[in-house]
Amino acid sequence: MKRNGLVSRIILLCAVFGIVSGAAYADKFRDDEGRGRMEYNSQRGYERPPKDYRLDHRYSHDRYYPRPGYNIIKLPPRHYSIRYHDEHYFFHSGIWYRPVGTRFVVVAPPIGIVVPFLPAFYTTIWFGGIPYYYANDVYYVWDPARDGYVVTNPPADLTEQQPALVPDELYIYPKQGQSPQKQADDRFACHQWSVKQTGYDPTQPPRDLTQAEVNANREDYQRAMRACLEGRGYSVR
Repeated sequence: MKRNGLVSRIILLCAVFGIVSGAAYADKFRDDEGRGRMEYNSQRGYERPPKDYRLDHRYSHDRYYPRPGYNIIKLPPRHYSIRYHDEHYFFHSGIWYRPVGTRFVVVAPPIGIVVPFLPAFYTTIWFGGIPYYYANDVYYVWDPARDGYVVTNPPADLTEQQPALVPDELYIYPKQGQSPQKQADDRFACHQWSVKQTGYDPTQPPRDLTQAEVNANREDYQRAMRACLEGRGYSVR
């Protein structure tokens, strides 16, 4: 009888450990939403994202995001709160949430809403001489009059023409707890410094350069950005 009781307790402890481990994994993946890529483990191979996540492979963006309707109890840290047309939205790592009851539900943002900074990872799409910033089925354009990035419709003729793409930007992590606004300010200041140092601006369409030259210039620019951001207290990948 004592042995049976011991076995039962061991089984119960294993079950509890499995539940806790599963919850911890889901939380880890949510904490890493800014990266959004599957991580490789030498023993287990590629980790799989939760079943409610999808791969956004448009423009070779290749990052995972939760599907619309996915809901969470607690918002991720360092999210940004926005009031728009008497509705409340929250923005974090390219994912938009709305409060529904006691939970927060993943939604598509309304056209016209403005954020002061882009997601950590995005793809720049040049179309008709205008840069569009893409992440998670959402297009943004810079509006200097509103000092922010406006959620907009995709270009009308996007399906008929091949846009020029710029690879994902650097991912930065605020080691000193910098606010989203501070991150945006630091990133813009480092962008200006890096352009001055290298003579290359990734937000401008490349002209009269081979792809090899563009790649070399971009590597120089990213090295300058990394040095600048690390000097301001960020971890850069």
